Amino acid sequence: MEPSVTNRQRAERGQASTLLGIGANVALVLGKGMAGILGHSYALVADAIESGTDILSSLIVWLGLRTAAREPDANHPYGHGKAEPLAALAVAGALLAAAAYIAYESIQRIQTPHPLPAAFTLAVLGGVIALKEALYRRVLRVGHEVDSSAVKADAWHHRADAITSGTAFIGISIALLGGPGYESADDWAALVACGFIVYNAYHIFRPAFGEIMDEAPAGTWTEEIRALAESVPGVVATEKCYVRKMGFEFFADLHVIVDGDLSVREGHAIAHAVKATIMQAKPVVYNVLVHIEPRG
Repeated sequence: MEPSVTNRQRAERGQASTLLGIGANVALVLGKGMAGILGHSYALVADAIESGTDILSSLIVWLGLRTAAREPDANHPYGHGKAEPLAALAVAGALLAAAAYIAYESIQRIQTPHPLPAAFTLAVLGGVIALKEALYRRVLRVGHEVDSSAVKADAWHHRADAITSGTAFIGISIALLGGPGYESADDWAALVACGFIVYNAYHIFRPAFGEIMDEAPAGTWTEEIRALAESVPGVVATEKCYVRKMGFEFFADLHVIVDGDLSVREGHAIAHAVKATIMQAKPVVYNVLVHIEPRG
């Protein structure tokens, strides 16, 4: 994450990458859907359905990022940051719904005789895999740069689409090589893809849920904030230190130990110095609540 970039700029970068994905998915839904219907491949139709959920989930991410970037107000004094992990949870839910639908339809088609898929569907899938993997890498890079769980979730949705297309490619290849009697190979491929989609849904759900539950952020946040506080003149030591992430911002609660003989005014000045030091060193920290404790 880039400290010099403002939270609004992070949100705008995340929104731009999301809109790029929406545009690509609109084209893919139309292309894969038509190719799947004309080429008798439900795996490709399932792939189009998964891309359709990508559009919905990307719109949710876009709205979540816009909301998370809004300034605090009277009703939301801590800001609107939790809209961002909430959007990621919605993406995970959309993936699970898509997996359930694809699994149901795949089982139905396995039990129903149908023609072999057309060979041209392999070329369509090859292009889809390349495009989706490129989108995954681009959006994930932006997600890491702006430290957004929603943007990372959007990236993993692109990866899920690439995996679905990959399994469809394998299934159609088996059906074409095997010939009559192997018509359902691509339906089995769609069913296998559901497992990968569910795995990706969990991969998205877990960090977003942790953020909603105010889970301590990964890394050395606590140690770094303690060290910054203890560098302030007058601070003897630190006691409790809690850090939580809300959208693009971090909040810290810190107990600072000072000489018990200091006046209230002197202790108050130290608390302000601790807060200023931490927020200057870490611009992504929106607020620091400092509690003064007397030594001994």
